[in-house]
Amino acid sequence: MNSLEKILLEYAPAEKLGRTFRLWRGVADRYLKPLGLTHPRWTALWKLARMDGEVSQKRLADALELELPSLMRTLGQLESQGLIERKTCETDRRARIVMMTEAGQLLLSEIEQRILLIRQSLLAGIPEDQLQLFEQLLMQISSNAEQMEQSI
Repeated sequence: MNSLEKILLEYAPAEKLGRTFRLWRGVADRYLKPLGLTHPRWTALWKLARMDGEVSQKRLADALELELPSLMRTLGQLESQGLIERKTCETDRRARIVMMTEAGQLLLSEIEQRILLIRQSLLAGIPEDQLQLFEQLLMQISSNAEQMEQSI
């Protein structure tokens, strides 16, 4: 075994990324729970807002990398909380459009404040150039994984 193979065996980046993700998500969930939001709910609202606040259920599911049936329960909960509305698409009667309500938009402001606080706290002490490099590395790893997935 050469030294690169040894490093790659001992490095275990997937484990470290997975653990970091779980810790980060746990912190975010605890900060957002007082708002009545679970992880699936706040991430769906967050993504919906980033998609201009009005998209098809299918497009939202794709953006969240979820199967549509998995998203349906979350959308029902958000709808019963008055944070979103769903309507039939005018151009395709089979599609349903998800829209953020005024209450959802107001809550989103609070979510954004809390998410920014979490990010600032978790990324404290890391220089900006290292954060930019880290993002580039993550994008490269994601790209490599997508290419491998397509070739299988």
